Amino acid sequence: MLDALSAPLLIAQTAELDAASRVTYRLEQTFRYTYDAPVTDLRQRLVVLPPAVHGDVHRRLASLTVTGLEDGAVRRTDRRDAFGNTVTRVRADRVADHVEFRLAAVLERVVPTAAHEAHAAVPRTALRDPRLLTPTALTTPDAAVVELAESLRRPENPLETAERVCSAVHAAFTYRFGTTTTRTTAAQALAGGVGVCQDYAHVMIAVMRHLGIPTRYVSGHLIGQGGTHAWVDVVVPGLVDGQPGAVAVAFDPCNDKRAGAGHLTIAVGRDYTDVAPVSGSYSGEGVRGALASTRDLGVVSIQP
Repeated sequence: MLDALSAPLLIAQTAELDAASRVTYRLEQTFRYTYDAPVTDLRQRLVVLPPAVHGDVHRRLASLTVTGLEDGAVRRTDRRDAFGNTVTRVRADRVADHVEFRLAAVLERVVPTAAHEAHAAVPRTALRDPRLLTPTALTTPDAAVVELAESLRRPENPLETAERVCSAVHAAFTYRFGTTTTRTTAAQALAGGVGVCQDYAHVMIAVMRHLGIPTRYVSGHLIGQGGTHAWVDVVVPGLVDGQPGAVAVAFDPCNDKRAGAGHLTIAVGRDYTDVAPVSGSYSGEGVRGALASTRDLGVVSIQP
């Protein structure tokens, strides 16, 4: 697997990935904060490390390094949050002019023999988890969201409902970068009719939770897209190791489809706030900081 970190990337079509029995991916990502003067008391939170296992995707290698700080000046912790995501916290007393976080990971998708096993298993209690059923500040429905939800309510199983909601939310939007922010609510996004992937996800979550179906926000990556992508997991009853349990079935309302082999999950939560890739603070009166990021995701091997 170490060879995958330097292997050339392959050109792969979505249909080819979805039909493969095994796919190996390489993910490289950087976040560089630059300051125009020294800053103190840096506190950074990162949610960028892929899970060890998510459905049929296994993390084979992963490292997150911090550069730009003096040796011994970094205090770092890696812990699991309530959803099982790896949350990295970095603290430094002083930063001269920049700090950079660099992620390198190799992931492998191994397609199981039974289709249902490809979905991520979740505790059966997730079917009644109030965190996945209760509106958040970003997903509280207004009258328009409720009207959309009620127009889609049918006496059918949750996955059929999710298919309908996914298509309806996709039809309600025009993708446009720069028109919304990470603080835009589902109600505001739907009213404007324009937004980016996180807006599509927040609206679908708001609708699904209003209909009483547990749904969570997913932060991850989509091959062919330049930055972090967002979609949703719909939690439904399913078989886990041949026994009754619960699974998370992924839908991408931004692209009006179920998530496939081009989607790689990094973290899940109630909404964007839980899984923001990077966030933090520093002290420095009048000091301005700028964030630059890069991401390189591709396929290094495919087995039919």
